[in-house]
Amino acid sequence: MRSCAGGLRRTSSTMHILYEDNHVIALVKPPGFATMGLPEGEETLFTQTKAYIKKKYAKPGEVYLGVVSRLDVPVSGVVLFARTSKAAARLNEQFREHTVEKVYVALVEGTITPAEGECVDHLGEDRRHRKMTRTHSDEGKESKLRYRTLRPVGRCSLIEIELETGRKHQIRVQLASRGFPIRGDVKYGAKLPFPGGIALHAWKLTFSHPTTKERIELVAPLPEMFSETPS
Repeated sequence: MRSCAGGLRRTSSTMHILYEDNHVIALVKPPGFATMGLPEGEETLFTQTKAYIKKKYAKPGEVYLGVVSRLDVPVSGVVLFARTSKAAARLNEQFREHTVEKVYVALVEGTITPAEGECVDHLGEDRRHRKMTRTHSDEGKESKLRYRTLRPVGRCSLIEIELETGRKHQIRVQLASRGFPIRGDVKYGAKLPFPGGIALHAWKLTFSHPTTKERIELVAPLPEMFSETPS
């Protein structure tokens, strides 16, 4: 397995490339920056990456870029795009089959108990308040994650999360509903601030390369603010 960590290639003030070849490109998204979906003319990681590819490879016409992973605006970390439609189809299948490994790191308020465990819930959307919520099994989608405590940081706990499913706001609502909101996540009840976004970082993403089948592990270094944030 090849691991791509550290030594990020920085192409602009907000663009950090972890891995790039003719089939895929992976970047580190900063907090407060949208992956995609903003009105035309507003920059996102998606539009920025397309512009980078067009310029670097002098591509005429429209550049293809397939979205195979995305992060909420306030979340930082690894985002993976496909550079061909065939690569996009193969990667999306891996996500559907849950063969992609997704590991996050978060600062949650309080001392999380138990120190490690599994969260299994059914989540649905509260459209009125534009947020996700725990629901009865017949009303929502099953959502699973596992976590373990790494160390205390002030009034918070630094935890590692292995995400088994990929529901909207899943980590945020599952932890907050148990009394441990992610620091800075006011939408889900956090009381302590966090600079630039919320204290949730997509740390590792491991997948099989769409053509070579080699396992690739992408690692986005943990931002310094996770250990330097005041209590």
